[in-house]
Amino acid sequence: MSATAAVSSPAVLLVSNFLSGWDGRRTYAEDLAARLEEAGIRVRRSSRVAFKPARLADMVLAAAGAKGGYELAVIDVYSGQAFFWAEAAARAARLAGKQIVLVLHGGRLPEFAAKHERRVAALLAAADAVIAPSPFLQEAFRRLRPDIRVLPNAVDLRAYPCRIREQACPRLVWLRSFHQIYNPDMAIEVLAQVRRRHREATLVMYGPDKDGSLASCRQRAAGLGVADAVRFAGVVPKEQVGRALAEADIFLNTANIDNTPVSVIEAMACGLCVVSTDAGGVPCLVRDGREGLLVRPGDADGMAEAVLRLLEDPPLCRRLSAAAREKAEEFGWESILPRWMDLLGSLRPAREVRP
Repeated sequence: MSATAAVSSPAVLLVSNFLSGWDGRRTYAEDLAARLEEAGIRVRRSSRVAFKPARLADMVLAAAGAKGGYELAVIDVYSGQAFFWAEAAARAARLAGKQIVLVLHGGRLPEFAAKHERRVAALLAAADAVIAPSPFLQEAFRRLRPDIRVLPNAVDLRAYPCRIREQACPRLVWLRSFHQIYNPDMAIEVLAQVRRRHREATLVMYGPDKDGSLASCRQRAAGLGVADAVRFAGVVPKEQVGRALAEADIFLNTANIDNTPVSVIEAMACGLCVVSTDAGGVPCLVRDGREGLLVRPGDADGMAEAVLRLLEDPPLCRRLSAAAREKAEEFGWESILPRWMDLLGSLRPAREVRP
């Protein structure tokens, strides 16, 4: 990116969660902030506050300009309570005369919008630009905002060691939050079925417990007689995700509701063979039979059969592994950051730059 482009882009406030200092989980917003700063943009962040009421107040005050000047607010929009926080921050930014970019997130957002259409439509209409990380969300909200741009989530490809799987071993890995929307119990059921033909099969599950689903998985593993084949490895630091995934050969994504999960992109970048449900925007990322194998949400039998296909068909395994890595390269920061720079720079007339 040229020096002129960096200088002509506006100072940016990112309104999202920056809580890695509390829970150790680095968010995509933190990566984006760091990349923009490397490109020469001044970035303000909100919020690093863990206590929810105080976090909301911090976001609104930052958007109002009380915590430092900025020109453009980039606000993450999720469903549920987080939507109303984004709404409040956008209102404060608009009252302060700032430009607003909304970033849509989450597989549940279309369902939420159906219940709160007026509020969602008003928020989208008030923004200077709206972006979505996938064609799935772009299409879901096209009726409310026809000019939504697709700007995918990015990954640092250097952090994900790639090995094309010539022949998959029954080493399975799962990486999400333990929450019912991601259906982690299904991964346990898949393992149990695979072990009927491959007794050496193992499963490693990474992620924080969000709603008690971790305890349910432990009970399920014991009940199915596979407790000794499952390792619950907890939260893996962002900088270690690539190495953790690379130890496996097959990545399971069991979500009932999804958008374009970064964890799947990370697995593809490592060359893992991906077996996923076709929930939400996943088919926009993984084409069945091209970059991975897809099954219906909740179909543990179908997912187990897909895993067995990979284990017993080396040519299929190699083809999917290579195609997955090739697809992941489209999501490298080298490709995505210039698009962010173009977007931010387009929202203000270029400022005069003195020699």
